[in-house]
Amino acid sequence: MHGLMMNMPLMISALLKHADQNHGDAEIVSRTVEGGIHRYTYRAAHQRCRRLANALRALGVQPGERVATLAWNGYRHFEIYFAVSGMGAVMHTINPRLFPEQLVYIVNHAEDSYVFFDLTFLPLVEALADKSPKVKGWVAMTDREHMPQSKVKLLCYEELLAAQSDDYEWPVFDENTASSLCYTSGTTGNPKGVLYSHRSTILHAYGAALPDALNMSARDCVLPVVPMFHVNAWSIPYSGALTGCKIVFPGPQLDGKSVYELFEQEKVSLSAGVPTVWMGLLAHMKQNGLRFSTLKRTVIGGSACPPAMIRSFQDEYGVQVLHAWGMTEMSPLGTVTTFKLKHDGMSKAEREALQYKQGRVIFGVEMKIVDDGGKDLPWDGTAFGNLMVRGPWITSGYFKAEGGNPLKDGWFPTGDVATIDADGYMQITDRSKDVIKSGGEWISSIDLENLAVAHPAVQEAAVIGVRHPKWDERPLLIVVKKKDAQVTKEELLKFYEGKIAKWWMPDDVAFVDSLPHTATGKLLKTKLREDFLNYKLPSA
Repeated sequence: MHGLMMNMPLMISALLKHADQNHGDAEIVSRTVEGGIHRYTYRAAHQRCRRLANALRALGVQPGERVATLAWNGYRHFEIYFAVSGMGAVMHTINPRLFPEQLVYIVNHAEDSYVFFDLTFLPLVEALADKSPKVKGWVAMTDREHMPQSKVKLLCYEELLAAQSDDYEWPVFDENTASSLCYTSGTTGNPKGVLYSHRSTILHAYGAALPDALNMSARDCVLPVVPMFHVNAWSIPYSGALTGCKIVFPGPQLDGKSVYELFEQEKVSLSAGVPTVWMGLLAHMKQNGLRFSTLKRTVIGGSACPPAMIRSFQDEYGVQVLHAWGMTEMSPLGTVTTFKLKHDGMSKAEREALQYKQGRVIFGVEMKIVDDGGKDLPWDGTAFGNLMVRGPWITSGYFKAEGGNPLKDGWFPTGDVATIDADGYMQITDRSKDVIKSGGEWISSIDLENLAVAHPAVQEAAVIGVRHPKWDERPLLIVVKKKDAQVTKEELLKFYEGKIAKWWMPDDVAFVDSLPHTATGKLLKTKLREDFLNYKLPSA
């Protein structure tokens, strides 16, 4: 027997219709590539999205076609999010920080029909155009006044919209229809495409907005520092429309000074981004003796958040840190570290220790840890194994079946090694390829890195395993010192004493000017392992 409920498919366009009807005067504010601040409302955004949908139809874009973006966080990018998916096509965000050969591969593999780009990325477009034969048109996301000279024939975004009316009815179709496409560089070989659906996107938007997740509401002003080209900005554009919150888009200026000024000017209450951005913001604030007047909480994910950063935000500035974890393959949200009622009586130190973990799942995600043989391991906070996940917004396979079926008995292997405690709080101890195996035992490089960056002289740190004749691998600590700071190898190693097991102690310390990062800001340990391949440890 079926229930007697209306069968209304979950549509991304419905989010924007809801925002227009119920939060029509709520603001969307953008710092633009051309310079200055742009302001309008959800109602105006919805109107322009309908114009864009008509423009795409006039260009001949068909349902299922991929329409790509090379763009920062801004109002035009927001419009493309909703118009492309809403009309039944597939919105494909491209990460401009990837290597040129990866960008060529991605555009051609996705078979993008049109590419919309911010002016910043004109050089990329000119490099890509000759190598992307299936792209029918390149659209500069600007007005006629700011249109650049180029060897590539360009269309003007604002002219496309001006030529169309806003008389457009959003089509209704199967909620399992593909809505957006994002390539992950976290896999081996070429980047692989993760293809989201309208259903998965809406469910994820609900999950992300929950009180035990990002806790978004119409009372918030949210600034996503996380790029819209990085896993749909962690769903903030969608959850923003769902809740009707004010959204502030920072554009290309993500330095500490620019982000801080927007926080204060627009009275931001919630933000989200990766640790590298927050390093710059906190450094700017400390140097200039600044305070937050409205920021209440920030979501930190993308890579493990150093405990020193959590303490700085909370103890020095009164901003709650929501430590989060997820993957492109997970839309991306998996876990968030929020407290339960039982934790109210905890000491400050105990609560902080909990926040160092990546958190507990929100409804919609199941997880488990298994050993190398696939056997389930206990949730005791001690046993660590391979982290597996499943749920309605987690991929079942990659676009065009690249790499074959990634699932194991219906579960997606994340490639992370983790522990889960009795209350369901998960902690990543390493990537399975980064864990250091010394004498048959595992050492967590993340724990060693977090301790290193707690030292007042350390700006950034990485730990990799280096070959050892007796122990197979031993940890090498690689450090970037803060500007004008002085610290020795002996001082850093002494800093570890009493905080870790003796056999975890790094065998040596190497000082470098900078560390390599991936396009999404994570430490590029494959490059470090190449650079230090023949490094000889003192103990070897």
